[in-house]
Amino acid sequence: MKDQFNRLAYYNKWANGRIYAAAGALDHEDYFADRRAFFKSVHGTLNHILAIDKLWFGRFTGDLYAIPSMDVILHDNFNDLHTARIALDDHIINVVSDMDEASISGILHWITTEGQPYTSTLDRALTQIFNHQTHHRGQVHTLLSQLTGDAPPVDFFLCMNDDFHEKGKA
Repeated sequence: MKDQFNRLAYYNKWANGRIYAAAGALDHEDYFADRRAFFKSVHGTLNHILAIDKLWFGRFTGDLYAIPSMDVILHDNFNDLHTARIALDDHIINVVSDMDEASISGILHWITTEGQPYTSTLDRALTQIFNHQTHHRGQVHTLLSQLTGDAPPVDFFLCMNDDFHEKGKA
């Protein structure tokens, strides 16, 4: 499982880099405009992904982060948000890289955002967070497609398949 979560951590950074490059090319009005997305704008959605990643990886590391709301704006401008995203993506890669198979399949206890105790396994929580990132990054991708007609492809194989070789073939 560790190899798969390492791949997902690396893919997350790669896909975020492509999405942020495209979002950074938007004009100020398009980037901040309420497009009736769940978190209103490109900026709002990117902030949500960052906030939830901080929440979950705080749970994983013990460096807890209390999220004031699901639609919190952690950074008011693109450049600060982008800088924070890069730093957190590197942190995610390091945290996952430092995990071992036993901890990945081990029990994880946390308190939900509603204040309720919850127990699951770390692998399920990791799956949740990587799925969450992809879900909301897809919403940003849709907004970029609507705004520019040319959102960058973020398919997993575009990032990952260069490490695959069938037995006996180079």
